Amino acid sequence: MDSKELAQRTKQFSLRVVQLVSALPKNRMGDVLGRQVLRSATSIGANYREALRVTSRKHFLSTISIVLREADETLYWLELLAESGIVKMELLQDLIDENKQLVSIFAATVKTTRRNSTKS
Repeated sequence: MDSKELAQRTKQFSLRVVQLVSALPKNRMGDVLGRQVLRSATSIGANYREALRVTSRKHFLSTISIVLREADETLYWLELLAESGIVKMELLQDLIDENKQLVSIFAATVKTTRRNSTKS
């Protein structure tokens, strides 16, 4: 997968979370968890786009590490939505699976970038 495809994939993921949050219950729990998952999920794609435009490997590693942290945080909030019963797990499963794939991709990217940085 090239960087353009991954940028599009992170954007689509963000849009799916926007739709999820808009359907959450209009109560305190829905509001608090919705804000958290919306913030972290939309940050994945925004920070990935920034990472593609940095001018140094060090800045890339720093920015892509933020992407990984935001993706992992998003997974946490999605799991809370499911495990709390606010959203049925079967409705979140595809989104959680996609989130886990993104975490894996960015974890591998961080690892490879660190390894390549020590070689230089």
